[in-house]
Amino acid sequence: MATLKELAALVDGEVVGEESLEISGFNDLENAGAGEISFLADLKRQKQLASCRAAALIVPRKLEPVDGRPLLRVDNPYLAATLIQNFFTAQPFVAAGIHPSAVIGEGCRLPAEVTIGPLVVLGKGVRLGQRVAIGAGVAIGDQVEIGEEVVIHPNVTIYPRCRIGNRVIIHAGSVIGSDGFGYATTAQGKHVKRAHQGVVVVGDEVEIGANVCVDRATFGETVIGAGTKIDNLVQVGHNVEIGENCLLVAQVGIAGSTRLGKLVVLGGQAGIAGHLELADGVMVAGQSGVHNNQPAGARVAGYPAIDYKKWLRASAAAARLPEMVRELRELRRQVEQLTGNATAGDEAKAKEPRDE
Repeated sequence: MATLKELAALVDGEVVGEESLEISGFNDLENAGAGEISFLADLKRQKQLASCRAAALIVPRKLEPVDGRPLLRVDNPYLAATLIQNFFTAQPFVAAGIHPSAVIGEGCRLPAEVTIGPLVVLGKGVRLGQRVAIGAGVAIGDQVEIGEEVVIHPNVTIYPRCRIGNRVIIHAGSVIGSDGFGYATTAQGKHVKRAHQGVVVVGDEVEIGANVCVDRATFGETVIGAGTKIDNLVQVGHNVEIGENCLLVAQVGIAGSTRLGKLVVLGGQAGIAGHLELADGVMVAGQSGVHNNQPAGARVAGYPAIDYKKWLRASAAAARLPEMVRELRELRRQVEQLTGNATAGDEAKAKEPRDE
């Protein structure tokens, strides 16, 4: 429970209406009930307010009162809504200890506040920070280091010697530190596996979705920069370096030794070839294929990826191809007809008798 004034202080907002109004929770416009707060990020959705039962609303600063309901005006309603929702849903860490079925290797350093679920396996020399929660069936290899306030969901596998920062979340089924895809081929066509001696380093406040695979480096480190968020089903190849606060949407694939700067955004199913550099702020549209380096701030789309505006024009032209083909056929028919008529005329003239 919090007053509207207290929530305003949390998000640097301005209250219009009763500041002492008590709010019990957060919900969307459709499902919010009495005592809850909701948000209106898009003014086009104002017509939904008529049926909304929320006690108060988070709105853009320019919105004027519409029905006498208290408002919390902010610069960024979506961000404010996120912060307030997190405030109401936050759960204090409860140290449940180590489940009897967990297997703890020799030389592990475990804190006083920890939760280790059923059938967890920790290898030798694993080090955990305070307030770490490890779900059922997680396997953590030898000498892995994990920071504070980390949440590892069930059935995650972390290979030996990898390092995980503070306040990291890793969702179910992800694999951190498996071997990269590296082989040498003999003259006879046999593929010989190349050893991968490196590790994976995950920075602070990274979130890794479900069933993500991050390969360990051949030598050195595969790096996921602080604040980066990775969606489900993403593949990160060996020796890839991802900068801070990047966004990788579902089914992205990044081939080995590619480097991403800060604030890079890769849309769903985008593929990035190996040994490339995408500088700070690059944005790649979904299902694009990037085969060359990209300068800071580039916006690209398509396969192969080109400038986004140029791709839009090319896509618009591609949609007209059937019509253009029909026009071309008609023009060719007309040219052939004209050419045929001209040829027939020339032949007729050639047969006419000439005056001697």
